[in-house]
Amino acid sequence: MIRVETEDSIWTLTLARPEKANSLTSDMLQQLCDLVDAAGQAQARAIILTGEGRVFSAGADLDEARAGLAVSPLWEALSGRIAAAECLTLAALNGTLAGGAFGMALACDLRLCVPEAKFFYPVMKLGFLPQPSDPGRLAALVGPARAKMILMAGAKITAEEARDWGLVERIVPAESLRAETLALCADAQGARLAHIAAIKRLVP
Repeated sequence: MIRVETEDSIWTLTLARPEKANSLTSDMLQQLCDLVDAAGQAQARAIILTGEGRVFSAGADLDEARAGLAVSPLWEALSGRIAAAECLTLAALNGTLAGGAFGMALACDLRLCVPEAKFFYPVMKLGFLPQPSDPGRLAALVGPARAKMILMAGAKITAEEARDWGLVERIVPAESLRAETLALCADAQGARLAHIAAIKRLVP
């Protein structure tokens, strides 16, 4: 349920479960962890995370969430691997980003979204805590009060608000999302991996 494309040192990992709004199972989370590791071993210059269909991800698969996936350490393991990747990491958000799927997007270096995207993380309503690293990463992007609006007040924000708040860098029409994301990889594509990693370390 994760489609992998590798071309010219760019790895694209696509959530391919559109009939279930790309909701994530434990197997999908483990596969993503393994693929990020594999991209690092292959010295990829960029990793792109995206989804198939009109939703990036609705978060945890409901059946598995009830069985314990909502509190699985796999969510934190995945976001930690993405954050630690030495290459450029980008989330090309083809639609709404919800719940635990926030973690992988927050851990990326850059985020683009389509105009129709919505963003919400309903942990207060559902009675769960967010994944450990998510609040800090979210607050670093949007500020503490806006992070609390999303995590505590259950705010569902639009693509325009996400861009204005700093949660995403650009809003891109769906038909241009792939091309715009690849364009942002161009400089990293021609760089040494050590150079990419060194620049990442300079930006807190």
